[in-house]
Amino acid sequence: MTTNLTAARAEALFTTGLATGSSPAFDVVDEAIRTAVRTHGGTRACAADMAAEFGDHPELAVPRMRWALETVTRLYPPRRRQWALVA
Repeated sequence: MTTNLTAARAEALFTTGLATGSSPAFDVVDEAIRTAVRTHGGTRACAADMAAEFGDHPELAVPRMRWALETVTRLYPPRRRQWALVA
C-alpha cells in the first residue's frame, strides 16, 4: 500500500537530478527530496512536473517513477501506528 506521504516523496524524488537506477543513501535522497519540494514550490508542483513528464515522455517516466517509488519505499519504512486510549 502506498501512503500519501510515500507518493509525495516519490513524486519529489522523480523531479530531482538523481540518476534513475542508482541506489543513493538515505541522506542523499532526503536532501534531494527537500530541495525539490523547496525548488518547485511544494509537493503539488512536484506532482505537476512529474505528470507533465508522463505526458511528454511516458517511455522514460514510467521506469523513473518505478525507481523513485522503490527508492522511497526502501529508505522510508512504514511507521507503526500508535493507538492511545482516551478515557
